[in-house]
Amino acid sequence: MQAIKLDEFLNYHFLSNVKLSPSANKAAFVVSKSNEEKDGYTSGIWTVDLNTKECRMLTAGKDESSFLWLNDDTLLFTSRRDRTKPEEVDQYYTDCFVISLHGGEARKRMTIDAPARVVASIDADTYLLDVSYDNNLPENFFTMSREERQKLLASRKEEKDYEVFSELPFWRNGAGITNLQRSRLYLYHAVEKVMEPLTEAKYQLEGYDLSQDKKKLVYCGSDFQGVESLKQELVEIDLATKEKTVLVPLASWNIHHVVYAGEKIVVTATENKKYGINENANLYCYDRENKKLQLISQPDRSYYSSVGSDCRYGGGKSMVGEEDGITYITTERNWSKINHVSFDGMISSLTADEGSVDCMDKKNGRLVYVAMRKTGLQELYTVEHGEEVCLTQINAMALEGKSVVTPKMIRFTDTDGVEIDGWVLEPVGFDPQKSYPAILDIHGGPKTVYGAVFYHEMQYWANCGYFVFFCNPRGGDGRGNRFADIRGRYGQEDYDDIMQFTDQVLSAYPQIDKGRIGVTGGSYGGFMTNWIIGHTHRFAAAASQRSISNWISMEGTSDIGPYFGMDQAGGNAWENFDQAWWHSPLKYADKCTTPTLFIHSDEDYRCWMVEAYQMFSALKVHGVESRICLFHGENHELSRSGKPNHRIRRLKEITDWFNHYLKEEK
Repeated sequence: MQAIKLDEFLNYHFLSNVKLSPSANKAAFVVSKSNEEKDGYTSGIWTVDLNTKECRMLTAGKDESSFLWLNDDTLLFTSRRDRTKPEEVDQYYTDCFVISLHGGEARKRMTIDAPARVVASIDADTYLLDVSYDNNLPENFFTMSREERQKLLASRKEEKDYEVFSELPFWRNGAGITNLQRSRLYLYHAVEKVMEPLTEAKYQLEGYDLSQDKKKLVYCGSDFQGVESLKQELVEIDLATKEKTVLVPLASWNIHHVVYAGEKIVVTATENKKYGINENANLYCYDRENKKLQLISQPDRSYYSSVGSDCRYGGGKSMVGEEDGITYITTERNWSKINHVSFDGMISSLTADEGSVDCMDKKNGRLVYVAMRKTGLQELYTVEHGEEVCLTQINAMALEGKSVVTPKMIRFTDTDGVEIDGWVLEPVGFDPQKSYPAILDIHGGPKTVYGAVFYHEMQYWANCGYFVFFCNPRGGDGRGNRFADIRGRYGQEDYDDIMQFTDQVLSAYPQIDKGRIGVTGGSYGGFMTNWIIGHTHRFAAAASQRSISNWISMEGTSDIGPYFGMDQAGGNAWENFDQAWWHSPLKYADKCTTPTLFIHSDEDYRCWMVEAYQMFSALKVHGVESRICLFHGENHELSRSGKPNHRIRRLKEITDWFNHYLKEEK
């Protein structure tokens, strides 16, 4: 068997955005792949005939990831394939192409004078657009000629040396500076080349759906002025008359999803009253007669997949409305699956309790989904006669002949009587008579989960001769609100769970050298790594990634800081300061002795780089061996969707750090 290499992920394909055709006899989906030469990712559209099972690549472009079905034989997609010059003005135009499934070259259908995603075709001439709208530009910008735009943008270059912020958040992770920028809905009339706005210029759009007859549109959001609201209103528009009806006013509801289910409008929503911002939403149907939300189901689970992996790229649907109810992805224990809930609240499982389901679509009784099964990579699946059927073999060769390690579960009951799930990857070629180093890996969130799915970095470390172990402590997803709720207790029961899990692993595997164990994690896992090195000396080395070290500074710099810090840590600079500081790993930096590597990105606006700077500086001042590797132009998603060369360097930095402290003779 061949060892899994550090850059092995360059050979993997990532599937996303699956959509069924109008008849549901065919499906199209996006396949992306790392491109080391261009230090980015290429994406193309593939199709599969669900009757014949024939699967083929439809477009071989470099950036084709947004598409829609015009009919059963034709797709419309956006692409920059005709762009030859990287002009700044080009980003404000969108080229749309059509391609037949029966062959032939893609033909340009239209160019929209705005940065847009084409959401739906209303009729032969009219399209629904989701437009990136910048309130910093003149209102007539989309009607300007290319020359006028070029002149305006050139004059604005003088202002690139400074930024003006007037709202919170003023930046968003993965999107950069977003002050006064919005997602805005339009109807586009292709013949007249006219864009007709449906939502207001400063409206913060959170979700929307088009009715099956394409006559109505429902959306949720809020009028964003100054500080973003955590609550949303629910609005319906008659697309013929443009009449708007506020169904649920902006008051107490945090609405996560909104879909049409036949004639009904269904939302997942919560009032965040009992468990804060991480509270699982319930499923409601809008009662048109009584003008209020009517409860359908409260499963106490999330309506999406939170199973972690570093082998995905791109998104897709997690919920579909139907005549008899809703089909949705949910996270249960340590896997994600697809459920259906009827309007009488009956829940039925459509897929197995295994691995992860990453996106899906369902129509006319047919279900397709992207999933990771056992220790394999993503493929496209369907269900026929109650049995799961794999429709693709796109990643079949990627792991063939490779030393893939199957995770072994360790489930135990902690001292509080709570059952905790964890796994161990044994080192490749494991010899029970030998001694080995080990790495504890901690997930982010904290409201996510680890499962038994393929994780490249962990498999690589196992191939490098490490035991790798990981678990789902309290604070994570898949076990309900009570299990996930650690507000005001970060670093307490979650820390205890992780330490007790470590004890369990060491008891099960005496081959692990207790003096050669490392710890790492990202985001919440980075916070916990920072916390651990200030509360125990049992680890020989640490790698803290995209971490939180100070809840006070996090509140004032993170794109979610104004609400996340107070909600989760239970304090801020003005209220319960002592509690927020007590939960800050920086407070305990003077107790640290563990050599620590910090991995961070300068465009990580979720946990800004000052979090790493503060902890790194504190360790240096107190004489602890430490190093920081800052990645320019990357954000919070570095390990999952960062530039390929940066992902390689990141993993090399962490592995070299552990090799030095856990393998080399001292």
